Amino acid sequence: METIFGNLQGLKSSQLKQLQRLYHQRIPGDRITTPDFSQRLAAISTEVNQPVCAYINRRGQVIRVGVGTPRQTQIPPLELPRYGAERLSGIRCIATHLKPEPPNEAALTAMALQRLDALVVLNITGTGFTRRGGGATGYVKEAYLAHLIPQESRTLITSPAALKVEESKFGFAHSKQIQSPSWNISPPLDLDDLADQDLIDLVENLEAEFQREFVAQEVDADHDRVLIVGLMTSEITPLQFQDTLVELARLVDTAGGDVLQTIQQKRSRIHPQTVVGEGKVQEIALTAQTLGINLVVFDRDLSPSQVRNLEMQIGIRVVDRTEVILDIFAQRAQSRAGKLQVELAQLEYMQPRLAGRGRTMSRLGGGIGTRGPGETKLETERRAIGQRISRLQKEVNQLQAHRSRLRQRRQHREVPSVALVGYTNAGKSTLLNALTNAEVYTADQLFATLDPTTRRLVIPHGQTDEHQEILITDTVGFIHELPASLMDAFRATLEEVTEADALLHLVDLSHPAWLRHIRSVREILAQMPITPGPALVIFNKIDQADSETLALAREEFPLAVFISASQRLGLETLRQRLAQLIEYAVDYG
Repeated sequence: METIFGNLQGLKSSQLKQLQRLYHQRIPGDRITTPDFSQRLAAISTEVNQPVCAYINRRGQVIRVGVGTPRQTQIPPLELPRYGAERLSGIRCIATHLKPEPPNEAALTAMALQRLDALVVLNITGTGFTRRGGGATGYVKEAYLAHLIPQESRTLITSPAALKVEESKFGFAHSKQIQSPSWNISPPLDLDDLADQDLIDLVENLEAEFQREFVAQEVDADHDRVLIVGLMTSEITPLQFQDTLVELARLVDTAGGDVLQTIQQKRSRIHPQTVVGEGKVQEIALTAQTLGINLVVFDRDLSPSQVRNLEMQIGIRVVDRTEVILDIFAQRAQSRAGKLQVELAQLEYMQPRLAGRGRTMSRLGGGIGTRGPGETKLETERRAIGQRISRLQKEVNQLQAHRSRLRQRRQHREVPSVALVGYTNAGKSTLLNALTNAEVYTADQLFATLDPTTRRLVIPHGQTDEHQEILITDTVGFIHELPASLMDAFRATLEEVTEADALLHLVDLSHPAWLRHIRSVREILAQMPITPGPALVIFNKIDQADSETLALAREEFPLAVFISASQRLGLETLRQRLAQLIEYAVDYG
């Protein structure tokens, strides 16, 4: 039995059968609709006293019948046979409307969301009428034909909450006006005029224009085209919210994506199913298909069910902030240890999110031992991931033990050690290079280096004129709300922090959120199983900070050191303060 969608409450069995019989109708391939089909649809709509929609493919087959408006009966993006900014979906909608008026914005937006070939709205008379001279009873007063306009196909619905976040030199965001999507609506037509419309000619011309426009605006095919979604709740200030969005845009850029648009919403609490409200999900879906977006990134962690709900309604991949960070770590890890830890973090993140994501874990298993009686593919994947996690955890434990032995050897030689910590992109690797000529990779990116690098550094003794040798280690950059899976997987790396005699806490003073960065790093350090040694705060990039910020930092942190690692400013003062820090840590630690 064919499925009827929408509001079926109160319908009689005879009316349901009439709706089901619509599936057996066939429209000529080159026609949008026929007078007979339109009248039949209008007659049923009149009898049930509700709008009715029929969705037809290019072979003229009715593939979906719904009771309700085009907005209420629309096809989820994942169920559309073809979906993309460069073409139409291959489906048209014939909809009845109880009032004598042109298609409203809700119906036209539903057309744009589904990228329908066309939308036909039949205004019905309510009671039917007899044609002059007798004959068949008619129910259609007038018809309207609507379709998208390619020249403006990539513009969006106006929304005060939607804005483009573009990072200036100092990380500030500004908004970009967003326009409505463009469509063409015909004047009122009678059914004979509507039947004369050539569907093939219409869609071929439209898709040729869509394709030309898409190619003209296409960015690097190797890069994801990303839409960022930010949700502001009462828990954070507007400034913190903007900082979060700018940071997420930088994370996406570091991961290799191109941020084309940012959409914001303000809510008192998170929607349990989709994070944002239903209307905002529709806006995201429309924005995604008009801009050719292939990835939506949310500014917070999503539950597996939220990801599934969002992907079903939007029609493209949806990831959260944690998954972006994991992807960056996977790209940046160079050593065997780093790769091990990243893979462990990714698998632990992926395990509860398998259902509905269509991921294949064949590279982790397959063959003997994976084909239990009646075992589903999902169960096989879960078991393969579980086994791989167990193996990786053993290897990470071995790595932890190996690093512990190396640290014991260093401690046995009584060489003091210092760990460089700080928010990502604070300049830790640049400082290590400036102090030791280590030649560690540096870039103006988040998480440019992941693997810890230890180098020897000669500094003056705290009390004598003699020189002393210390070990200084560059650690992975911290970030606000560092994913718990990464804290776990990188415990061996982060132990470099807890085992060091002292810490150098590097802060990017040129960043607008430098105070928040200090708090974030201190919160992460407070979660360490072993209390780290004493820390010296070092403000970096003073050549890029304004005088007011410098004055505030000096007032708030009178014992801090102010440097520019890239310009090699203040390094001699840093060496002297470092010597005092080491002396204090060794004597009183």
